[in-house]
Amino acid sequence: MTTSTPEEPQNGEAAKPVINYRGWKAMPYVIGNETFEKLGTIGTSANLLVYLTTVFHMKSVAAATLITVFNGTTSLTPLLGAFLADTYLGRYATLGAASVASFLGMLILTLTAAVSKLHPPPCSSHGDACHGANPTQLAVLFASYVFMVIGAGGIRPCNLAFGADQFDPTTEAGKRGIASFFNWYYMTFTFAMMASATLVIYVQSNVSWSLGLAIPTAFMFISCVLFFVGTKIYVKVRPEGSPITSIAQVLVAAFRKRALKLPDDLKGSLFDPPHISSLISKLPHTDQFSFLDKAAIITPMDDIKPDGSASDGWRLCSLQQVEQMKCLVRIIPVWSSCIIFEVTVVLTWTYVVFQALQSDRHLGHSNFEIPAATFTVFAMAAMTIWLLVYDRFVVRLLQRVTGKEGGITLLQRMGTGIALSVVMMIVGGLVEERRRSYALHKPTLGTASNGGAISSMSSLWLIPQLVIAGLSDAFNLVGQVEFYYKQFPENMRSMAGGLLFLGFACSNYLGTLIITIVHRTTGGHQKSNWLAEDLNQGRLDLLYFSIASLSAVNLVFFIVCAKWYKYKTSDKDHEIALQTKEIRSSV
Repeated sequence: MTTSTPEEPQNGEAAKPVINYRGWKAMPYVIGNETFEKLGTIGTSANLLVYLTTVFHMKSVAAATLITVFNGTTSLTPLLGAFLADTYLGRYATLGAASVASFLGMLILTLTAAVSKLHPPPCSSHGDACHGANPTQLAVLFASYVFMVIGAGGIRPCNLAFGADQFDPTTEAGKRGIASFFNWYYMTFTFAMMASATLVIYVQSNVSWSLGLAIPTAFMFISCVLFFVGTKIYVKVRPEGSPITSIAQVLVAAFRKRALKLPDDLKGSLFDPPHISSLISKLPHTDQFSFLDKAAIITPMDDIKPDGSASDGWRLCSLQQVEQMKCLVRIIPVWSSCIIFEVTVVLTWTYVVFQALQSDRHLGHSNFEIPAATFTVFAMAAMTIWLLVYDRFVVRLLQRVTGKEGGITLLQRMGTGIALSVVMMIVGGLVEERRRSYALHKPTLGTASNGGAISSMSSLWLIPQLVIAGLSDAFNLVGQVEFYYKQFPENMRSMAGGLLFLGFACSNYLGTLIITIVHRTTGGHQKSNWLAEDLNQGRLDLLYFSIASLSAVNLVFFIVCAKWYKYKTSDKDHEIALQTKEIRSSV
């Protein structure tokens, strides 16, 4: 950790080193590393399905299954990466090793396209059967995936927390820096997605797979270089033991002492040893989830060592451990409400492409057609532009009006995103209703690849719902990231990143389940399936309206959770609040 001279010890506590935060001076390396990492990984994964079916000659079902397993695994491994970072390695070492692993995976994948012996031969133009990949070729391909999964498992939970670690969270400038960093992070993220959805995919599909994969691999190499160049000025937070073990100890100890009654004098009866950590802030005691306080009740059977620690951490836990557990329990309901929000985004981004395919994609009277897959760029652009405007202008205006840090609370920001998702689904349903009506009752423009008629409605009508989708992401998704970072205990911040990606995985699985249920339950009795192959014969608008209703219910659930939620504070914040309350009472 970058430090200066330690402070003098106070009240018998160990001396705490003064951390030399570099803030924005470290950002060229941090943001540069993250920008090129996203350009590399997203540029590589964006078109993998096409690569497997065209170069490796996989059947579409096998390729889709492999990609699903790959995406699901890359969303689950961040939990393991977070555990290793918070417990053993620290975020700097985890990020460094994961970046190198990701680069190696992308390099191997590039070689499978560039070296003829590492992929099947091209299909014959005479109509002969295509040869599939041999075991060696598949082994090399899977090896590239393994390295990329390892890279994602370490990068995804740590990169945001590591960037925020460079700012001093105890100063106003540091707090503003953390909030701005999260906004800048997602601006670079959407920029990378737009570049991948346009330039990289074009090179891969129309120029060369070797070059199309080599470009993002080169970006990943630049990302690694930038990360290690900034090594000397980074704040490197050291891990201080396993947070997972601490959570398990609180649960076990509370269960063992479940029959005990909480004493009236909690201050003298609960185990609260001196706090000596330079990383983790001391948390004040809270009244919520009092049953967990039983883990800290001191009984005659509990033995305390001379250094003040418990002899058996599975029988007696400190009040600090209990409060850290309470932080996690408070966050889970809020996190669960955001899964439904992410489902709306997943479904919108999936079906808007099909809507575009059966709409008039010409610009005016020209022959140029907007590629259907490119429409998602409108959501990314809206998110990028809004984050820039929000960070530079809106936050300052809101701060003047509300007097709050950030203008509005993090939960208010997240709730705004969920409310916008309801509007997004309603707008999407109305537009789809219009598109379908044009296709059924007005002259059409031909036949789409799925056999359905192309509606004469301009595809530009799809832009409003995509803009709202980008704005809802800018409020909720970015708000989630900052919320988890600030509300998780400091020794669990990598886990906060893992929890975010676990939410993404759950939303993808839930979205798939909803689609499956709708597909199997609608239709029949001479009624059209809502999700028919030809959208004109289906009722995608009814799916949108149904998801809007589900999102409205989810918004109510989120509001209840937000009203119930208590923001994490430190002991110092708690003391200041009590002093302020006493002063106001005396006045």
